[in-house]
Amino acid sequence: MRSRLDAQLSMLNAELIDMGTLIEYAIENGSAALYRQDAQLARKVIEFDREIDQKERDIEAICLKVLLQQQPVAKDLRFISAALKMITDMERIGDHAADISEIVTMISGEEKLDRLDQIPAMAKETIKMVRDAIDAFVHRDEAAARRVILHDDVVDDLFDRVREDLTQRIVEDPSKAGAQAALDLLMIAKYFERIGDHAVNIAEWVVFAISGIHKEDL
Repeated sequence: MRSRLDAQLSMLNAELIDMGTLIEYAIENGSAALYRQDAQLARKVIEFDREIDQKERDIEAICLKVLLQQQPVAKDLRFISAALKMITDMERIGDHAADISEIVTMISGEEKLDRLDQIPAMAKETIKMVRDAIDAFVHRDEAAARRVILHDDVVDDLFDRVREDLTQRIVEDPSKAGAQAALDLLMIAKYFERIGDHAVNIAEWVVFAISGIHKEDL
């Protein structure tokens, strides 16, 4: 019985790692599409979101099968419970990468990131947060997961600066086109900020899987 449970948990672990790879691919390519103003790459990211959605369903099915067939307890139950929570945040990260790419398809060739270095910086920092959260899970590294949680302040600070810069841009160019351009860029920045929030959630569930403690319990 234990060997069968171990095999199923090993499969679940591998599937979670695969999903982590998928969302890293989505956010990295969504960011690249933005930098390059590449509508074709952006459309690939949007289409790729279906793979992430399917992976979420596959992992959910594995979790439910293990819960029903094996009735795990203690550490194993924590791991499965954390997995079910993590895949929701992973799927949302994929959605936000697609959301960013959707905007890129509409503004390709029009919007420039001049004077908005914070958006590329936000992309870099959120990619790091997602990657580090997944790595913390893979290596069962609670300290690394906690560092991801603390790093969210960096992304939040960058978002505040983007908002200030875009407000100034609207003051300088209050035309309808200028305001729309600023709003498009603000939405992109907001999606990156949300990706950072989801990376924090993943890290918090990694801490729970390892320690049995979640922030909501404190």
